[in-house]
Amino acid sequence: MAFHEMRVAYRNGELSEAVAGDNPINLFMAWIGTARGSGAILEPNAMTLATVGVDGRPSARMVLLKEVEDDGSFVFYTHREGRKGAELAAHPHAALVFWWEPLERQVRIEGSIELTSTEETATYFASRPRESRIGAWASQQSSPVADRPELEAQFAAADAAHLGEDVPVPSWWGGYRVEPSSVEFWQGRMGRMHDRLLYTRKRNRWSRMRLQP
Repeated sequence: MAFHEMRVAYRNGELSEAVAGDNPINLFMAWIGTARGSGAILEPNAMTLATVGVDGRPSARMVLLKEVEDDGSFVFYTHREGRKGAELAAHPHAALVFWWEPLERQVRIEGSIELTSTEETATYFASRPRESRIGAWASQQSSPVADRPELEAQFAAADAAHLGEDVPVPSWWGGYRVEPSSVEFWQGRMGRMHDRLLYTRKRNRWSRMRLQP
């Protein structure tokens, strides 16, 4: 496969300081709103979550953004005893990346990690479909399993254990909020002369600079 021949000319947009404004959270909400409204992106809230293991090595996976709070924190939920949970406990910092291909846009976020409260977790968990709530009980995330039938048996057992009742939150499941220290917006441009605007936060004040592509 000739990877070096795979080329796309970016030409769908531009990003100026005048349009971007001074608040990256407002710009992010505008961009994800455009991504959702485009109808061309299956899950606009899908993001890469990068963490650092206890051995200092990075790892990454896709998760779903579930909330952007008033203070600009980005919230997601997961099994806290899986690999990502262990890594976030050891190194409470993370990086997020959104990639909206049809819009030729990327957003990169870096920040520190905090846990959501028990009440916040319960409220979100109750909003999930029953199958998703049962799945949280059934899966010992990141642990080996013999085969698919064994995994399905675990799901059936969890379903039977909570038959006819409101499925509660497992003790090992919960949310994380990424409190951003930097947010970078990337807009593809012709000739690889992309627009990159980086916002950094100090003492709750945002500053903005343009980066070379």
